[in-house]
Amino acid sequence: MRYLLGRLGLFVLTLWAAVTVNFVLPRLMPGSPADAAIAKLGQNGPVTPAMRQAVEAQLGVPSGSLWNQYVEYLNQVVHFDFGVSYSYFPQTVSGLIGDALPWTLVLVGTVTIIAFVCGTLLGVLAAWKRGTPLDTVPTVGGQFLSAFPYFWTALLLVFFLGYVAGLFPTSGAYSQAATPNWSFAFFGDALYHAILPGVTILLTSLGGWILGMRNTMVNTLGEDYVTFAEANGLRPRTVALRYAARNAILPNLTSFGLVLGGVVGGSLLVETVFNYPGVGLLLFHAVTNQDYPLMQALFLMITVSVLIANFIVDVLYGVLDPRTRR
Repeated sequence: MRYLLGRLGLFVLTLWAAVTVNFVLPRLMPGSPADAAIAKLGQNGPVTPAMRQAVEAQLGVPSGSLWNQYVEYLNQVVHFDFGVSYSYFPQTVSGLIGDALPWTLVLVGTVTIIAFVCGTLLGVLAAWKRGTPLDTVPTVGGQFLSAFPYFWTALLLVFFLGYVAGLFPTSGAYSQAATPNWSFAFFGDALYHAILPGVTILLTSLGGWILGMRNTMVNTLGEDYVTFAEANGLRPRTVALRYAARNAILPNLTSFGLVLGGVVGGSLLVETVFNYPGVGLLLFHAVTNQDYPLMQALFLMITVSVLIANFIVDVLYGVLDPRTRR
């Protein structure tokens, strides 16, 4: 209980620091959102104070002292009110994120979990069967796949399986004629469009999990307690999973917490290549259009998701390794 309360207190303190930094950074940037909006309008001649005030009021630019802005900002964060998007005006930031977030969670989140589970199990198998083809094929294949960056693998799949073979769609999350609903037809259409982005993320991330788990597992297999378990005549599966893999998985679990937290940020390059309407593509548009409210909300959401994932990993650490609770 003491360990859990300590982790919770650290989480709350780190969360407050992240929210505060997210408030300060945009205000340190040169210029103002009103200037950027006026410049996009192509205004000729001098800008009057009345025009500037009208644009600031329309965009919801905060005013008053820095402390009052900070208090108002905290209130907005608690109520998930991040204002109006500059580039998608008059849509709200919360509405835009709410529309994009499910696509990223379903695609990137599902594929990341599958890659972690499959890569970890293949790493355990490779370490247990080290020196055999069951070790060589996953490790060499994993190293080969990890050498390709996300966007290059995505472009290869788009060209060969999309344009040349015509087997899969090359962009979007569903057909242009389809309307999002909860029917099996739309679900099948969305799943069909998600195959190429999903395969891209799976292929480029699977190798890292295999190699990480395999290397840690090999070191764990040399420990005395593993040798003692084997000498007592325990089944190989029991020794591999309950003794060696349980301790070897801890570093992989830490990495999984970081990656799982980054799922909310989406795979920006993959979503951009496939024009997939997730958080990654939304962040790309926010940065290119200098949409500060949208960028601020997305950065905060990504930071909070990483903190939550790390907190969950800390709790799991205490369950898997009782020594961390001391």
